[in-house]
Amino acid sequence: MSEPYDTPPDKLEAIPAMITEIIDRHEHTRVDRSHFLDFGPSSLDIETVYYMEVPDFGVYAETRQRINLELYRRFQEEGIEFAFPTQTVHLQKAGGS
Repeated sequence: MSEPYDTPPDKLEAIPAMITEIIDRHEHTRVDRSHFLDFGPSSLDIETVYYMEVPDFGVYAETRQRINLELYRRFQEEGIEFAFPTQTVHLQKAGGS
């Protein structure tokens, strides 16, 4: 999960706990970790690892969808935006300053 660089530090600090809380509410899941780990080229990167406790792809897919939708809704409620790759290109006229 990636956050834009303008995410306030207090919100950034709260995100791993939000993610853990949402995943923990689901049956057959076990959170291993969730941390703000890296400064990406255009994002603040949060890594979350969780395990499914049943070996059923249908259960996994349904659970993952529910978790992702809950995360999306919660982030909207909290005013937290998802990052997207960006580049800034500076152009200079030939012969100009």
